[in-house]
Amino acid sequence: MAQPKPQLAGIGFGLLAYVIWGCFPIYFRQLAEISPMDILSNRTAWAFVFVTALLTLRRRWDKVTSMFRSPRHLVRLSIAALLLGSNWLGFLWALDQHQLVAASLGYFLTPMVNVLLGLLVLKEKLNRKEWLAIALAGVAVGNELLALGTVPWISLFLAGTFGSYGLLRKQVPVDAISGLWLETLAMLPICLIYAAWQATHGHMVFSLFSGWTAALLIGSGIMTALPLMAFAAATQRLDLATVGMLMYINPTMQFVTAIWIFGEPLQIERLVSFGLIWLGLGVFSISMWQKLHRR
Repeated sequence: MAQPKPQLAGIGFGLLAYVIWGCFPIYFRQLAEISPMDILSNRTAWAFVFVTALLTLRRRWDKVTSMFRSPRHLVRLSIAALLLGSNWLGFLWALDQHQLVAASLGYFLTPMVNVLLGLLVLKEKLNRKEWLAIALAGVAVGNELLALGTVPWISLFLAGTFGSYGLLRKQVPVDAISGLWLETLAMLPICLIYAAWQATHGHMVFSLFSGWTAALLIGSGIMTALPLMAFAAATQRLDLATVGMLMYINPTMQFVTAIWIFGEPLQIERLVSFGLIWLGLGVFSISMWQKLHRR
């Protein structure tokens, strides 16, 4: 059972992470002229630089070096990095293709993925309300397939990769900053290979952009690092179900942005899917509130 103070701190970290993530569509839409993979490469590189500076200023390298003595933890962090980078790229692709509504659907599904992973991997027990919430999410995915005639693959991809990332981070006993440095370190070779390949075709991924674009790309590293550090800190203090409950903030902000700011269309059939998921999240929230109240 989580202690009150660590749990309260975990909720605070979670709120910070999800509100920043909720602002990402507006932030990264300012870089619409740059390809998703170019943005990902710059995000990774600048996040690595930012976290390196942070570790140096705080003199926390001892915790990083201790991870290199545990191959099992390094493997898990490397897999987590692959999942995280894939999730970043999937989101940037959805934003580039004007599919932010579908992306928000995926992040609405993530709490259910967290619960399922808790059940299957961590052997966490579910009550009837949680089973009902998962069933409603399953019906929503089925509605997407039957009514729209297609599997919501980008939604499922984002939910699956981020839910799995959260699970792996919870199982590695490393602090948020050290873990993020190791994850971005694991991503860097892929980004550098991509940049080198693009250079052979005359395109410079890390070229000098104009002042505003350069500032946004550099800032993307900081904007990437801060919520991930907060999220990692939250997962160390909260169970997966509570982390999933806080996840509503991010997709809600993305959904509102997609419809009211970006003007993306919303089909009636997809609105039904959202309605089913929102109903499931409502049931899930009641269950989580009852658990917290009993504590």
